[in-house]
Amino acid sequence: METFLSTVHYWLVDHPTINQYEWKEGQTFGSSPLFVAVTVVSYLSVTLFLHRFAVLPDLSSSALRHASAAHSMVLCLLSLAMAVGCSLATLHQMPPSHGGWRWVVCFPAAATVPRGPVFFWAYVFYLSKILEFIDTLLILLSGSRSRRLSFLHVFHHAAVLVASYNMLATAQSLLPLGVVTNAAVHVLMYAYYFLSALGHRPRWKKLVTDCQIIQFVFGLMMSGLMLYYHFTTGSGCSGIWAWFFNIVFVALLLTMFLDFHSTNYSSKKRKDHDN
Repeated sequence: METFLSTVHYWLVDHPTINQYEWKEGQTFGSSPLFVAVTVVSYLSVTLFLHRFAVLPDLSSSALRHASAAHSMVLCLLSLAMAVGCSLATLHQMPPSHGGWRWVVCFPAAATVPRGPVFFWAYVFYLSKILEFIDTLLILLSGSRSRRLSFLHVFHHAAVLVASYNMLATAQSLLPLGVVTNAAVHVLMYAYYFLSALGHRPRWKKLVTDCQIIQFVFGLMMSGLMLYYHFTTGSGCSGIWAWFFNIVFVALLLTMFLDFHSTNYSSKKRKDHDN
């Protein structure tokens, strides 16, 4: 067991590629504002065009299910690796000199650069948000595009890429918590999509939405703690300006998910009660 844990720790934390990783603005792939802008605009433009003109070929239901299952399995396993990897990396990189666990919430502004295993997993997290664009393509390839392709879906996919870039570019405080909680929720979400694509739709769809809402509420609570550290410590917390963008994004998502939850599950509950 100890050998297994040591092997996992090596491949998720101690491997030189991970342990010595450093985000370099303009040098690391995808590390420029232009890259983010072009990617988001391209995603929105292509999505709007394909949704409006429906030029994609029709796939058989079997081919679509297999494509969806493969995509969901890849993202489920990748999310699991990010959740475990970033958790272990945080324990490894957390400096005792900065209050131990306080570092998880508040990177010291004067001494933090995006370097080390925590930021490697944040970089994988950032790139995974581009891979998640395939979610939209699969919806557009299905026959239910008008029902499933919502503003919430498109807004979430576009804005989360910007938020992920901001976290890395500014070495934003709360980054470890953001990566671990979001990746953990995505393990559950893509496991649901994978099983659904195989024809075994689980009965815990509502649980996925509940966990997403809990994630946003938890992020808001931890933001309050981060602000406390920011104003009560000498150096303040790193990435505070990027945090302003991300906290507005999280608040908007929480509002939209609460509305989605109310519309889809409360009405269903009333219908079941009436029947």
